[in-house]
Amino acid sequence: MTSEALAGRTVECRLLDEFTGTVRSGLSAALVLVGEAGIGKTRLLDHAAASAADLQVARVSGVEPERGLAFAALHRLLRPFLERVEKLPEPQRAALAGAFGLTSGAVADLFLIGLAALTLLAGAADERPLVCLVDDAHWLDRESLAALAFVARRLHADRLGLLFSVRGDEAGPAAALAGLPTLTVTGLPAEAAHDLLARSAPGRVAPAVAERIIADTRGNPLALVELSAGLSAEQLAAGAPLPDRLPLGRRLEEHFLGRARLLPAATQSLLLLAAAAPPDDAALLWRAAGRLGLPPAAADPAVAAGVLTAAPTLAFRHPLIRSAVYSGAPAADRRRAHAAVAAAIDRDADPDRRAWHRAEATAGLDEDVAGELERVSARAGARGGNATLALFLARAAELSPDPQERARRLLVAAEAHLVAGDPAAAERCHALALPGLRTPVARATAHRLGAALAWFGGGVATVTSASMLAVAADADLPADLRDGLLFEAIAAAVLAGRHTAGTTLPELGRAALPEPGRTAAVSTVRALVDAFATRIAVGYAPAVPLLHAAVAALRAEREVSHGTVPFVMTGQWIADDLWDDEGFRAVLEHADELARRQGALHAVYAQLAGRATTAIWSGEFDRAAACFAEADDLGPAIGVPAGDTSRQVELLAWRGLEAQARAAADVAITEWDAHLGYAILGDHARHCLAILDLGRGRYAEALAKLTPGFRGDVIAHGNRALPNLVEAAVRAGDRDLARAALDRLAERATASGTPWALGMLARSRALLAADADAEALFREAAEHLTGTTIVTELVRTYLLHGEWLRRQKRRAEARAQLQIAYDSFAEMGAAAFAERARIELQATGRRARARTAVPDLDLTPQEARVAALAAEGATNAEIATRLFVTASTVEYHLMKIFRKLGITSRRQLGRALRER
Repeated sequence: MTSEALAGRTVECRLLDEFTGTVRSGLSAALVLVGEAGIGKTRLLDHAAASAADLQVARVSGVEPERGLAFAALHRLLRPFLERVEKLPEPQRAALAGAFGLTSGAVADLFLIGLAALTLLAGAADERPLVCLVDDAHWLDRESLAALAFVARRLHADRLGLLFSVRGDEAGPAAALAGLPTLTVTGLPAEAAHDLLARSAPGRVAPAVAERIIADTRGNPLALVELSAGLSAEQLAAGAPLPDRLPLGRRLEEHFLGRARLLPAATQSLLLLAAAAPPDDAALLWRAAGRLGLPPAAADPAVAAGVLTAAPTLAFRHPLIRSAVYSGAPAADRRRAHAAVAAAIDRDADPDRRAWHRAEATAGLDEDVAGELERVSARAGARGGNATLALFLARAAELSPDPQERARRLLVAAEAHLVAGDPAAAERCHALALPGLRTPVARATAHRLGAALAWFGGGVATVTSASMLAVAADADLPADLRDGLLFEAIAAAVLAGRHTAGTTLPELGRAALPEPGRTAAVSTVRALVDAFATRIAVGYAPAVPLLHAAVAALRAEREVSHGTVPFVMTGQWIADDLWDDEGFRAVLEHADELARRQGALHAVYAQLAGRATTAIWSGEFDRAAACFAEADDLGPAIGVPAGDTSRQVELLAWRGLEAQARAAADVAITEWDAHLGYAILGDHARHCLAILDLGRGRYAEALAKLTPGFRGDVIAHGNRALPNLVEAAVRAGDRDLARAALDRLAERATASGTPWALGMLARSRALLAADADAEALFREAAEHLTGTTIVTELVRTYLLHGEWLRRQKRRAEARAQLQIAYDSFAEMGAAAFAERARIELQATGRRARARTAVPDLDLTPQEARVAALAAEGATNAEIATRLFVTASTVEYHLMKIFRKLGITSRRQLGRALRER
């Protein structure tokens, strides 16, 4: 159904009718209306509500004084559906109850709260399609806006629509909603503007006056209406001059304020009280009014003047009037209004709002109010409201008489701002805190936070590992704080590599070495520090037991990260350094389960890259692509732009997609490495391009890319590059470099002792061995690798063995090895290596067998992920939780998957996928 279009808004109304029509049809939609104040966004939301008259409609408006109260807006939007909370999965139910202050317990990740909101709204939409209208989103509290933006990005087939309105000059909200479909609302077309002006004016409007008004207001409907009502008949008819400055933007607020100030004093006081109080709690407003001696009749002049509306409840006619009344009031009057609101709030029922209004009512310093703010800030933080925690603590710091208390509160506020995604505010609080810090613990905490700010602000190369090391040397620091500083310093230096300033990895390693003879149990952080420090400063072989212990600790760790470093990232480095494919997968699976249960999207994002890597190793390139697609889908929710393929270089290289691989590597090398200081990403990209070169038989080019990493001894993938370096050096004729790489590989692979490590060692020895010894080494390599999940390296072993046999003129035996290599590479889609195997096979006198074409089933990455999980036996609800979507979206994808695969049930999925 459609509603009557607003004058001059035919296109916008048509799009909104299509929006509601999409929801009505069973799918979902999200849209952001962007425009200046007064441009008509609220009227367009009204049109959408009318267009959705046969659907459920839920509506919430942002309110400026409520911006500091975490999840206040989300609670107001979800209130009609809260009876459904008991139907949510337990982690989501607990997260939402915690966010709304209904329970206490573990801190819920913001995105788990968003997933709970999505599930709740989608459940309501199952009964009847639902449209949610979010007006003045720029005035929503940060947590509510982030949760609703998360919901909007996860919609697909849920009969649910989210429609936002936001001012275009508000950078923060615009960033939170970035990537969602956007409709920019501009001024009315000339004809519609003339019609509106003619209807609104009390008398005839001269053409020249109309042109001036429309030009100066840029067709802003609210400005046109207000201006026409405020001008005299003589001015409109060109009989008297117009004001030099017509009301627009800030002047429009001043215009509303001028109208309010013409009202009686009691009415003005009531208006200010209404501007400061929550918009949907009439009882609270009238209790506060009673404390100021304001009778209900005080509202009548404002209603008569069109400043307030009386039905269904007392409300401002336009949000700009509320803003004008509040911001234009004298500070003393605002404090008086906030004091009345605070006094009218039940301390036990709503302690957060009461404390905030008390703070806003306070001038000067007041430890009692500051202490109350800090107490409720802890409650907000426990609910996942980091922006509220930061805001409350920063305000508490302003009210603190004691300089050290002020500094301490500012420091905690800075950390909360950083977690909430506002590094600029964190920088300000951090800088204000520094002069008041007196204790070693406070200074160390501040230094660690400064490093995190540097990490977020200028890239990992700006993290001051050297000064973190100096601070960690203070003997008075608690062990956990010292260990945390050392861990983050080492992690930053591993990422930055040659870009590390003021110190070196060996210096960091020596400073962080474990105490001799220590036998007591240690934390995961300390286990990681011990492993890295020993590996860096003492040597690989002595570090191996500690590296294995660190992997074991990570497999049992209950936290997803330490400071700015996700544990899954360091776990991947260590397992990779050990050639421990089983440990690598176990760390990832544990991190995946933990992060998804907690809704920790940053950790989910980090482990998806690792899962893609394991899929590449096992030759499952489609699964790797699905992991990257899922990461790309989640990226915008955590501030990572979609479309960055720099982490996909290894997959692109194995697939032989040279142009794409080089383009992705260029981003990693020029942007992430050279610009942001992540040398580890640049080194990895070069290693991946070397794999591409080896597949193409370009051994000298591969050698040139691998040699710098060998000399720098890059942790993690540096060990994995050693067999590639041996192969490239042997084929390029640099046997001295090949022997040097083999020596390092022999020392480390023997110490590690994993089948993967021993298989790579045997294969590399075979490349340098005498003919009499090579064959046994190739067979030994294949035997070791058969016991691993590293299928790509096993197949490369067949290829190298076959090439060696052909050079020994043992063509029949060579054909057997090369045929296996060709078939396997072709099946997994390793185009370059398949071509290399085909050429070698042809040289033995056999043409490569034609392969039966596999139909392109055209599953999207999301469909492939849903299909794989369903084939493993996961229910729709379980798949929805893992992929941060709804069960309805999973069902929608499964119907499409069944149709594409030509099957009719989940029982057929596994076989159908294997036969693709």
